[in-house]
Amino acid sequence: MRLTFLGTGSAMPVSDRVQTGLLLQSDDRSLLVDCGSGVLHRLAGTDVDYEGVSTVLLTHHHLDHVADLLPLLKARWLAGEEHLEVVGPAGTKSLLDGLLEVHEYLRGRVDLSVREVGPTSFSVAGFDVSATETDHSMDCLAYRFTTADSAGDVVFSGDGEATPGLAAFADGAAVLAHDCSFPDDVDVSNHPTPSQLGRALAGHDVGRVYLTHLYPHTRGRHEELVESVRTHYNGDVAVARDGLCVEV
Repeated sequence: MRLTFLGTGSAMPVSDRVQTGLLLQSDDRSLLVDCGSGVLHRLAGTDVDYEGVSTVLLTHHHLDHVADLLPLLKARWLAGEEHLEVVGPAGTKSLLDGLLEVHEYLRGRVDLSVREVGPTSFSVAGFDVSATETDHSMDCLAYRFTTADSAGDVVFSGDGEATPGLAAFADGAAVLAHDCSFPDDVDVSNHPTPSQLGRALAGHDVGRVYLTHLYPHTRGRHEELVESVRTHYNGDVAVARDGLCVEV
């Protein structure tokens, strides 16, 4: 399995990080996880391109995770692609219906299917997925991905605080991409600081933890973020960047 970090930023733009988006590939299967602003352009720079991604899996419906959904739909229509599947938590159908009410000319341009999922196990785009709820300001799911030929699982936290439940959900995974929005000196809820993440992960076994969903407050402080996590968690930790590819 290959994981590509398309977007590692947040709702506050910075020049070198677009909003949230991850690309998973295994053999001829491709899955886009979240589709924030700028992700479509990053996707166009991959070998898959937006023509090769027909399924999007959403963690939740905040704008920085869904802003490029209709641009993706339109790009696929203009490229002659006929299908798009959007999968996500409860309310995903209402989200798409509302977007298409605003941009009605896009309705019917592709065969759009919408599926809502909860904290359970399911299959999407050829990937076996387990989901669990996160502690965020709106309904949000974290996902654990596996394929038959995978050397290990990939977990994406979505947005939310670092909790013992999420850490247990990720235990034994080869890769965990976890929200780490702010440094320790920022008082924040709904997102973790690195020390909070390190304490949650302590005692768990993950191949490598990648810190993502970074706000501008973390700029120039990446080593500090990593060391803060490592103060509590004795594991491999790195800061993700747009365009980073990880082979699992």
